[in-house]
Amino acid sequence: MSRVPRPAGPHRHAAGLVVMLGMLAFGTHVATFLAAPPGSGRVAERFEIADQETLSQVAARLEREGMIRNRLYFVAFGRLTGSERALKPGEYALTTAMRPLEILDRFRRGAVILHPITIPEGYTTRQIAQALGEEGLGDPDDFLRLVGDPELVRSLGLDLPTLEGYLFPDTYAFSRRVATEEIVRQMVARFAAVYRPEWDARAAELGMTRHQIVTLASIIEKETSAEVERPFISGVFHNRLRRRIPLQSDPTVIYATPAFDGNLRKVDLVRDSPYNTYRRRGLPPGPIANPGRAALEAALYPAAVDYLYFVSKNDGTHQFSRSLREHNAAVNQFQRRGKARPVSQRAAVHRVS
Repeated sequence: MSRVPRPAGPHRHAAGLVVMLGMLAFGTHVATFLAAPPGSGRVAERFEIADQETLSQVAARLEREGMIRNRLYFVAFGRLTGSERALKPGEYALTTAMRPLEILDRFRRGAVILHPITIPEGYTTRQIAQALGEEGLGDPDDFLRLVGDPELVRSLGLDLPTLEGYLFPDTYAFSRRVATEEIVRQMVARFAAVYRPEWDARAAELGMTRHQIVTLASIIEKETSAEVERPFISGVFHNRLRRRIPLQSDPTVIYATPAFDGNLRKVDLVRDSPYNTYRRRGLPPGPIANPGRAALEAALYPAAVDYLYFVSKNDGTHQFSRSLREHNAAVNQFQRRGKARPVSQRAAVHRVS
């Protein structure tokens, strides 16, 4: 004889209802946690995830710093979505107005803080390394080593002893954890993007290689900060190169002068060096700085002038001359009668003679 099941009693219905309501309340609580920020304000916080730091450790710090309300929920959801193994170490910008879901998403994507740095036109590799070090980006010593690393240089498609001249001056944005090699690669890539393919054909018209154009552009960059003057400075140098007259450019001498203190002395001008354009004709063996677009264009398209000389007027511009007689008069006017300022690495006094 079979038994007929008895209908569930009222107490069983009540127990089930309590469980359902509890689950609903818990789900609502978790959903509220994930969707709502911890506060109504926008308190900014710099938050850094270290290498090998776990999701639990990160959540505990977030809770202590008031960026989330409940670390257990944060960890549970992170594990559920597979975020535990996807956290990217680095420096993040968070605010108390961000939802936990947003925070977790940033950590998964590695949306770290990027620090802008501007490399001025005409900076040498040493100046770039110093600027990066001051901003806490990369390692300055490693940077100087890498720009002369034959293997890295070849991997960038260049057959050069050093990357001086090919680290394009621009504004970049790097994370604190950026590899120094990545900085070098980005700067060279920027040079490649700026240097137009037709410029090689123009260099050939001038009887020059790309490396010679970059070298000349670097000298032009160091000789003047006045953009309007660059084609004229270029015209002088092209004229002297054609006539096989030494360039006699102070910045090239300065580049090879150890511990330059701002004053160019006679002993520096007579010291034999491949970069001493007072003693040697033609261009130095390589760039003396990293030129910008305007200097590169000036090197490729010099002004059609017959000037052979120029001298600083001590106001950031230069006096150009066609003859030695005119030049000596300009030197007397702007350098000997006045108080000539010490030679700077940016705009050197040009003593062409």
